[in-house]
Amino acid sequence: MRNKKVIFILLIAMLTTLFPVQAFADSPVADTVYVNGNIYTVDENFSKAQAIAVKGQYIIGVGSNENVKKFVGESTKVVDLQGKTVIPGLIEGHMHYPAEGQKLLELDVFWKPKDVILAAVKAEADKLPDGEWITGSGWNQEVWDVPEFPSKEDLDEVSPNNPVALTRTCGHAIWVNSLALETAGITKDTPDPQGGEILKNEKGEPLGVLTDTAADYVTEKIPPFTAERKMEALLLAQDELFSYGLTTSLDAGSSVEDIQQMKELYESGDLKIRLYVMVNTGPDAEVYYEKGPEIGLYDKRMTINCIKFFTDGSLGARSAWLLEEYSDRPGHVGNSRYTYDEFYELIKEVREHGFQASTHAIGDAANRLVVDTYEKVLKENPLDDHRFRVEHFQIATLEDIQRIADLGIIPA
Repeated sequence: MRNKKVIFILLIAMLTTLFPVQAFADSPVADTVYVNGNIYTVDENFSKAQAIAVKGQYIIGVGSNENVKKFVGESTKVVDLQGKTVIPGLIEGHMHYPAEGQKLLELDVFWKPKDVILAAVKAEADKLPDGEWITGSGWNQEVWDVPEFPSKEDLDEVSPNNPVALTRTCGHAIWVNSLALETAGITKDTPDPQGGEILKNEKGEPLGVLTDTAADYVTEKIPPFTAERKMEALLLAQDELFSYGLTTSLDAGSSVEDIQQMKELYESGDLKIRLYVMVNTGPDAEVYYEKGPEIGLYDKRMTINCIKFFTDGSLGARSAWLLEEYSDRPGHVGNSRYTYDEFYELIKEVREHGFQASTHAIGDAANRLVVDTYEKVLKENPLDDHRFRVEHFQIATLEDIQRIADLGIIPA
């Protein structure tokens, strides 16, 4: 835990299951009692308390220091909070849980100036053997002195002999050097895939930035993490979330392999965070269509009941799919990963198999596609409490905003 004024007690049971002190005729002995605190109970009245008693997975008492004394025994650990605040564990509503841990094992370039990023890449290249990949994430051209997309030449100067792939802060573009492009076989004649773009310079050559599905050309060439490294990353993500008081996370898209590794860590007792896992569309979803949803695994710590889709990219990568052209790229409206017919068939399949659907959509054209498709599928195969989601719903017309309200779609 970090030294903060607010202490987050990472409770296995939600504080909404608090038992009033007076409810116990025979007071059990607590494992730990916290006293002299500013405790938010989050009951119906949002009342505060001074002390709290915990036994195993449950809060067994809450009230004043005097009232909670009855739960103190010889083996009880008493913690003096010294006026610090205790709140329930917080729920994080959208992240990519495995990737969150993996980025902690790579080069951190999060919102750093361009020259600082290049210096960090050079330092990595200087200590690595030729040919070994340099990966990292977090760059954002919008915060640079010159807010323009970077080039492969920028990276070539500091890493001529090591392929480099740095993911943009949004996760929807990568910045690469010439060696990475060469390794992926990308030339000026390589066509853009559906749902992605190979940005070009004024000569028509690859600039060194690839968005969304075009980035796959490069990322597929990067050696994957070992199973041990991936499991280390899952635990690092847990540590990071716990340090902020986050005890539940919505994992917005994982593979069957990711899920199996999470399960192994739950079974070993190392993974304690609650996860609501969305399954990636494609082969991973097909596996779960055969298995069906998994609800409340590992003492209600893990639920798998949703299939995740991406329709477009991001505004920062200029790949969000818009109804009108970008102001700084005339004629460009972003990218769509699906046609209407393709997306309809996918969502229809989700509904037929009894899963929740969740779709990344940022641009207003992408959101129109999602709302139109959800509406059609739910009209054909109704379900009152469908809980279909749109992740981000960042730009939308007033008409579509009203439609999601009428349809009960969750903008997340």
